[in-house]
Amino acid sequence: MAYGGRMPRDTLTREQIVKAAIDLLDDEGLEGLNMRALGKRLGSAATAVYWHVGSKDNLITLAGDEVWHQIALPDLATMDWRTAATQMATDLHAMLTRHSWLVQAFGSYMIFGPGKARHDDHGYAVYEAAGFTGAQADQAAATVFTFVLGNALVPAAAASFTKKLGRDGGNAEALMHESMAKAHEIAAQFPRLRARLDTAATDYAATPDNTFQFGLQAILDGLEAQLGAHSTPSDLASPSAAGGDASAEHARIGDV
Repeated sequence: MAYGGRMPRDTLTREQIVKAAIDLLDDEGLEGLNMRALGKRLGSAATAVYWHVGSKDNLITLAGDEVWHQIALPDLATMDWRTAATQMATDLHAMLTRHSWLVQAFGSYMIFGPGKARHDDHGYAVYEAAGFTGAQADQAAATVFTFVLGNALVPAAAASFTKKLGRDGGNAEALMHESMAKAHEIAAQFPRLRARLDTAATDYAATPDNTFQFGLQAILDGLEAQLGAHSTPSDLASPSAAGGDASAEHARIGDV
């Protein structure tokens, strides 16, 4: 039985610990994760948590990999590559927004495991289905990923800053308002920034609605143009150009 109301280590599982860690990271951010707080959530001693996951760093990499399972893998047999690429990129953006601490973790931890591998493997399949092969498929996937990650940076920084203000014991809302007022004061010294302060977007770092969707489609347009630019008249007349043998299409694009 549990000692002093705590759960003995043999009743904990790694899966329970990782799930609780994700919840704690969502609530408190990367800096707010510690084994004592996690043990309290689990009703267990911090030493029991260490016994299952080894270290805080290892726990962060486990949690960071687990959330990649939240991204759906579109069926390439039933949809075109652009729809699949859009769905995966949109799901990735939503996941990074829900778990903003993961954006921070990329800078300090090697996040790779079955969850991310599952996502990456299917991502390559999407761009291979488009007609990219070899290094070009990798470049296409990396281009979209870095765009999505870049769009997640600002909200992740804002979430981290807000959580930090709360942990420091001050009035997070008031301190955030003070910080934004300073940003507005600086921005007002520059004509184009000043003009944007007078729009409906009240946050200095805010962007117009649908900016993410606009940028993603622009990138996919560019990737599609890369494929089209390397098509020859004979290619366009071939069975593969009409939706025939996928392997022939891949071979045609091999020298993009």
